Amino acid sequence: MVRDPFEEAETPELAALLDALSDPDCRELISAIDSPMTAAELSDVCDIPQSTTYRKLDQLSEATLLEELTEIRSDGRHTTRYAIAFENVDVGLDETRSFTVEITRPTRTADERLARMWSEVQKEL
Repeated sequence: MVRDPFEEAETPELAALLDALSDPDCRELISAIDSPMTAAELSDVCDIPQSTTYRKLDQLSEATLLEELTEIRSDGRHTTRYAIAFENVDVGLDETRSFTVEITRPTRTADERLARMWSEVQKEL
């Protein structure tokens, strides 16, 4: 099952987040997504090889910076689209000098929450 970055308890590991944000290809992919896009579309737009694009999308998804959306098609060939899953990322130090991560997520509508649940059900079938 794909990680849902919108779950309240979903905070990525600091190392995974910093690795993704420090990677130039990951940053380019984030910059290119203005609406949900497929890996092939992102590969073309960013001029990054498709195999590298898939690796970087996995890295960004693991860091909970992207949301994976399953597009259900009538022909049975489903596809995954990637969307930005954050508005702001703050890395700081708490009173014990430990690093903290706070990610501000966009608000989801009821329709978006239902579509996400349906997407997860379809993956299980």
